[in-house]
Amino acid sequence: MAEIKFSNDDIKSLNDLSQKYQTIQSSFGQLRVQKILVSQQQANLEEAEAKLEAEYIDNQNEERELVKKLNEKYGPGTLDPETGVFTPTEEVKEEIAEEIAEEAK
Repeated sequence: MAEIKFSNDDIKSLNDLSQKYQTIQSSFGQLRVQKILVSQQQANLEEAEAKLEAEYIDNQNEERELVKKLNEKYGPGTLDPETGVFTPTEEVKEEIAEEIAEEAK
């Protein structure tokens, strides 16, 4: 059987093709690493979100307790947080007026 030698152009074409495969395989590897990193970031974001949600719920519970405590102390009404002025509801105003009137007797 006679030996056939490929031309330089054919060898170059084969080498170019082989190089393309290597580049594509390397890109697949890089892409997979990026997907892993994105997955880790997503997991971290979900964990941070869960922590914030728990903090939000805790804050709501603190607010309820504070409102309950303030209602017991001052009665129902509205508070201007900027000035600190509390305005009792009409019902409470009437009760306070009655208490003052009784004390004045």
